[in-house]
Amino acid sequence: MNKLQIRSLEQYHENYAQSVSDPEAFWGNVANEFQWMKKWDRVLEWNFTEPNIQWFKGARLNITQNMLDRNAAIRGDKTALIWEPNDPHEKSLTYTYSELLEKVCVFANALKAIGIKKGDRVCIYMPMIPELTVAVIACARIGAIHSVVFAGFSANALADRIEDAQAKLVITADGLNRGAKQIPLKRVVDEALEHVACVEKVIVCDCLNWKPSMKAGRDIWWKDVVEGQAIACDPEPMDAEDPLFILYTSGSTGKPKGVVHTCGGYMVYTAYSFQNVYQYEEADVFWCTADVGWITGHSYIVYGPLLCGATTVMFEGIPTYPDAGRFWQVIDKYGVNQFLTAPTAIRSLMAFGEDHVLSYSLDSLKIIGTVGEPINEEAWNWYHVHVGKGRCPVVDNWWQTETGGIMISGIGNISPQKPTFAGYPLPGIQPVLLNQEGKEIEGADEEGYLCIKFPWPSILRTTYGDHERCRVTYFSHYNGYYFTGDGAKRDEQGMYRIIGRVDDVINVSGHRFGTAEIENAINMNKLVIESAVVGYPHPVKGQSIYAFVVCEHEIPKENQDLARGEIMESVVAEIGKIAIPEKIQFVSGLPKTRSGKIMRRILRKIAEGDVKNLGDTSTLLDPFVVDEIVEHAIK
Repeated sequence: MNKLQIRSLEQYHENYAQSVSDPEAFWGNVANEFQWMKKWDRVLEWNFTEPNIQWFKGARLNITQNMLDRNAAIRGDKTALIWEPNDPHEKSLTYTYSELLEKVCVFANALKAIGIKKGDRVCIYMPMIPELTVAVIACARIGAIHSVVFAGFSANALADRIEDAQAKLVITADGLNRGAKQIPLKRVVDEALEHVACVEKVIVCDCLNWKPSMKAGRDIWWKDVVEGQAIACDPEPMDAEDPLFILYTSGSTGKPKGVVHTCGGYMVYTAYSFQNVYQYEEADVFWCTADVGWITGHSYIVYGPLLCGATTVMFEGIPTYPDAGRFWQVIDKYGVNQFLTAPTAIRSLMAFGEDHVLSYSLDSLKIIGTVGEPINEEAWNWYHVHVGKGRCPVVDNWWQTETGGIMISGIGNISPQKPTFAGYPLPGIQPVLLNQEGKEIEGADEEGYLCIKFPWPSILRTTYGDHERCRVTYFSHYNGYYFTGDGAKRDEQGMYRIIGRVDDVINVSGHRFGTAEIENAINMNKLVIESAVVGYPHPVKGQSIYAFVVCEHEIPKENQDLARGEIMESVVAEIGKIAIPEKIQFVSGLPKTRSGKIMRRILRKIAEGDVKNLGDTSTLLDPFVVDEIVEHAIK
């Protein structure tokens, strides 16, 4: 992939101009760097009305051939995957490209042996262990569609995702390590499957040497299913537009959306974006601290790096265990050259002071990145000075589950640096700012709704089982545009700053939650009649969740903490701990229009403490409810 690497700012501008003037020639040239079983008949057919987007139409490939087989042939002894355990005193593991190919083939054969075939959906609910990577790639090897669910979601949330995908198989582990805690994953899976009929088999990896309950005829240990399997497995020929995976993401309605990415376009774009944003060179070691349960882990732990023949680090633990120097210790241990983490992690580590980071040299670092949410200037400067030592560029990645890969970012040490600005669009990405009427806003220092007016190879193709939802969510707001749901600002250099969500989505520590999803969970509690949640600024998480809750009976002040605990338990049961509201205020009513619409704009202002700018409330059904909410707002 080095032939496709942008080497200068001048070359970036040349490539970008070409990608806009002749997208098919540009992406066809990029795609020629990969192995195809059959070349495409046409690079692109598309419309944003249905929407119907097809890249590399008629082409046949298998993404794992490009990740493993071709790399094993030319760099078989090179380390592909480094696994660093939760406990620094435990043994780390490394796999060469040849070793990883063999492990994937063995597990792919095991999947076929239990009846998994092309097009079947496989739910993966696992710790950050090497077997997770193996399972993901093995599914792709045989054409099964993987759906990785973050192993922090509750049994109910897991069941919803399994049911929606109609998964035949769940792959999990007995438990997982997360800092000082151990979490029983198999027990969560068992609870989820009490409500699901589609699952035929469960494969369980022995991670903690526990002895979970195993259901006869359904559950099988990983070690047993791989025993005696052949070490070679022919890659399944896949159409470029065949689904590669489903990944569930929250939206503005209660039910998570199953975003579908396809084989050809996702392969081309994740490799291209990884190679250029991180300026990867042959001997480099790349580390992304995300979980594979999120899109960042898919694209920049597994697929992007391995497609480029990189050495990628997979980390089981958390940034503060056993102390706040853990990230920096791992960087020095492996000589990490490119490092990618979340602003939330940076802000949390800032709170521990500089001593933890100054104890390590970090001399190997060349590029440091952030992803998941906009980074504030204070955190950007701390990261640049103390981690990057003032010499490493900070590449601030903006993208989404739905985009598949990085869309707007700094490009290594080539593009200019500007704190809080993500940077330039990558070649092939055509962002615009729109006003409320849907007209494009020209010029510098302008703000608007961030939309994209032309498809890129890794754009989502549909939402699983509900294409109309895809159309309504992303393509119906402004005719002819993909709507990101974010607001943005563009400066005089053409660099973009992401301001934040403009729809009913809250971004907590880089994890998106629909307001309706959390409200549904709160409303499951027997005490609750109705609720409304909003996001408000948080110094570490970026945003936190503020819940306004109407109960069936007024709750005495001395019982409110107990009631809050019960409501939190409902959220944990329905979604998981990652969605617990930071603040829960009991109210007698919610600000509604006469047609019954909840005015979240007013609640957002109250949550932010900006009560002097609530606007006109006289037209509300009950204006006095606002005064009451303001009076008892939680500081």
